[in-house]
Amino acid sequence: MIREDLLELTPEALTALANAGFVKRAQKDIAAGLLPRLDTAEDGTVAAHFDDGVVTRLPPGRTLRDAACTCPAGSMCRHRVMLVLAYQARHAAATATASAPAQAPSTSASGLGPEDTTATAPALHDTAEADAGAWTPARFDDAALAASFAPSVLAQAARLAAARPVIAVQPWRAASVPPAARLPMCSVRFFSRRSLVHARCDCKQGTGCAHVVLAVWAFRDAEALAPAGAPEVMVAVRPRGDDGRAVDAAEADGLLDSAPARAARAQLEALLLAVWMDGSGQPLLALSARVEALRAQVQALGWRWVDDGIDELWQLLQAQQARSSRFDAQRLLAVMAELWARPCAAGHAELAEQAATGRATPRPPLHASQILGVGVQGEVALDHLRLVSLGAALWSDETADGADVLFADPDTQAVTVLERRWPRAADAAAGGAAPPLASRRVAGFPLRQVAAGQVITKTATRRANGLIDIGAGARQTGVMPLSPTAWDELVAPLRQGSVAGLVAQLAAALPDFATPRQAAAGAATGTAGQLHVLAFERMAAADVQWDAAAQALHADLFQAPALDAASAASDDDTTGEGDDATVRPVDGLRLTLPHRAASPGAVDALARALAGEWGALRAVAGIARLRHGRAVMEPLALLTVQRAVVLQIEAPAPQPLALRQATDDLPALALLASDTLGLLAQWLRQGLRHQSASHAARVQAQADRLAQAGLTRCAALLRALPEDLRAARQPALVGHLATLGLLLQGVVQQA
Repeated sequence: MIREDLLELTPEALTALANAGFVKRAQKDIAAGLLPRLDTAEDGTVAAHFDDGVVTRLPPGRTLRDAACTCPAGSMCRHRVMLVLAYQARHAAATATASAPAQAPSTSASGLGPEDTTATAPALHDTAEADAGAWTPARFDDAALAASFAPSVLAQAARLAAARPVIAVQPWRAASVPPAARLPMCSVRFFSRRSLVHARCDCKQGTGCAHVVLAVWAFRDAEALAPAGAPEVMVAVRPRGDDGRAVDAAEADGLLDSAPARAARAQLEALLLAVWMDGSGQPLLALSARVEALRAQVQALGWRWVDDGIDELWQLLQAQQARSSRFDAQRLLAVMAELWARPCAAGHAELAEQAATGRATPRPPLHASQILGVGVQGEVALDHLRLVSLGAALWSDETADGADVLFADPDTQAVTVLERRWPRAADAAAGGAAPPLASRRVAGFPLRQVAAGQVITKTATRRANGLIDIGAGARQTGVMPLSPTAWDELVAPLRQGSVAGLVAQLAAALPDFATPRQAAAGAATGTAGQLHVLAFERMAAADVQWDAAAQALHADLFQAPALDAASAASDDDTTGEGDDATVRPVDGLRLTLPHRAASPGAVDALARALAGEWGALRAVAGIARLRHGRAVMEPLALLTVQRAVVLQIEAPAPQPLALRQATDDLPALALLASDTLGLLAQWLRQGLRHQSASHAARVQAQADRLAQAGLTRCAALLRALPEDLRAARQPALVGHLATLGLLLQGVVQQA
């Protein structure tokens, strides 16, 4: 009996099912010819007998973790991985022998010599991929599910499906990119087309969980929705009956039609109106009870992303009161607009879904439950997790210091944020001065080490918005240094290979009010945007300058042209001034790093890295956004050929910087939109109720400028502001201001 399920497990699959260390050790042993003796029983059980007396047995339908091994390891071990790789090597050798009978026999105990092992193992996966081709987990029928999962697991999956969770289905693309499903709180990958036991979930259970069943059902439901070649399809899983078959749910009130939903929306708009009228600088005691009551309402409705947005709004208001470096007036304006727009977008999606029910009308690409975050669990415990740092953001205010470390999971490409806060009162009570932020302890390690490292842990929990917590414990968590190649495993859309690709990704992104909320794009970094990694060959920097007025360092990153011998010789005859004028394209990535008191060494570290002090640049990670059609990034970390540079934890090393005013040749339309957004942020901080008598004239003058520039819709919304301030029309004020802010943000990005 041939174990096909073991033959199709690639090294990437084994790394996910075990860990990279066991796989690398097993591959070295295979290459050295240190193979165990293999026996295959009639029922398909594979037994590996090692020279040290260890015996490992893996029956069909059992995961690697469930394999029986006589070694002292409690769960996973290298012997389990060796069993699979040795079985693949023996099968490859037998296949090669059958196709070439004249080949000399091998002499090892398993029937395969060391040179044959290294020659045939790579060919095995190539052949399997060519023969098998694309496949989908939808092929697993109800009988396969019943044979692979306990009835209690199937019942749990049915309960989860009753909430109609929205799942992102990603089809098979290659042997190294298997089918995957992104659930609201975890991700499932299918490494075997013949056995569900090798499906891997990143929840605490790892395998054999209800999330795998949900993912199979999502692939089934996606078959009728997925256009050919679609890289990802969003599916609202249909409820399942007792037999596991999809059933049509009875017609019910929409998510926004119930009385509690209407009451929650009314209270949300009332809160936003109170902030606009009395300003974000008003005493928070007046808002505290209202915020708590509103959060209880939306939590009862299951609106996870609305609740998270209210939480960020409250954090921003507190940050302004505490004079925190995390506060950003434009981010506060964006969150205010998002909180109004998200329920509106969900209502439109719900109407579109109802119109498509029972008709040939295409279903909307977004579901109301997905926009609101219905069915998203609050927190989930994770299994063995490997996280690669993308940098850190340090902050401070009058009451506390804090840090946010941003990570990427190379296996699932998910972005997470580890938050820590240290009250200053605790340091004062201890009778000592606060230590440097980089020396604070996080999960038992110095912050400096965690922020510039790769974390491997078994004690992580993750919230819906990507916030994670890691418990301390030397036996459960380890940290390794961040190598210059640490980000090579990241792929698109997180990692982009060109500035043009980054611009296209940012331009194609859905607005914030229609997507799941991510901590990495909000208050955690102190700026608005999306976390991205940019990496390409011959990365070079130009026009590095310090803007003394804005207290920020600016630079342009671009791809230097490839130089042959003739070009290099001609370069010797040219001046440096001519070089700078010819090699720096206008469409490069603009880096902008403001100085912050919590991270005094960040600006100098960026200047040193751009100057090549640690070798050529390989990649940069940071918060990216579009500004006037160009990609702008606030960098958090850089990789050079020598080391990783996490900017905000670097020690200060003062050095001279070119003092020039950083000016951009911005379109007049973009400058006008930015100026109007600045006015809105000022009114939000002060409160519309407290504006002077000249406010109406200022509004009218700005509206006239917008109309003359062709922004007639923005002008009309702004002109309506004085009338909206009257008591009879105040409910319309929030919607008009949110719409105006969203339109102006779009102009700033694209103009």
